[in-house]
Amino acid sequence: MPDGAAALRGCRCCPCGPRARLRGRRCPRRGVCTERVKVCVLERQIFDFLGYQWAPILANFVHIIIVILGLFGTIQYRPRYITGYAVWLVLWVTWNVFVICFYLEAGDLSKETDLILTFNISMHRSWWMENGPGCTVTSVTPAPDWAPEDHRYITVSGCFLEYQYIEVAHSSLQIVLALAGFIYACYVVKCITEEEDSFDFIGGFDSYGYQGPQKTSHLQLQPMYMSK
Repeated sequence: MPDGAAALRGCRCCPCGPRARLRGRRCPRRGVCTERVKVCVLERQIFDFLGYQWAPILANFVHIIIVILGLFGTIQYRPRYITGYAVWLVLWVTWNVFVICFYLEAGDLSKETDLILTFNISMHRSWWMENGPGCTVTSVTPAPDWAPEDHRYITVSGCFLEYQYIEVAHSSLQIVLALAGFIYACYVVKCITEEEDSFDFIGGFDSYGYQGPQKTSHLQLQPMYMSK
């Protein structure tokens, strides 16, 4: 069996046809990388749900959808989907940089602000604030007068790592993955574009023995002789 046929047979994610030759052996690795990205985002989504961080929840949800669309565009060779995914990654990096600045209180930002991450719906903080490694939570009674009745007033001590640094680590990981995904998306778009240019240059399906029906513009008349 030829090497090209073996590559196509071993890669089920590539479509059939002449363009299926494009990086057929790299399909499994592409799927594994995408699964890792989705696992990292889902892990962050779970902890944001536990901490009632509504702005990060919405951002993570959109990111998951865009990652799926980017994977679809890569498998089906749709450069527009991949380009949209790359543009979203720029916004995703910007969002994570903002989250890092928010928790590190860069400039006038304060991690105690309720409006930014929770839309001022609740007074919850990051889930890691109470459940971080080594953290000890102690309830304070009586609660201050300004504390809502459905909330408890606590103090947290003994943490090996403060919650803001855990959130910064999560955002930093997302930035690294986004940069790697952006580079790979640009590479895939470049390869698909070159493959399409090459495919058009060699004559499309004509090089594979395909010939369309031919029409004759006129009929050539031949004289006929009849014996008496």
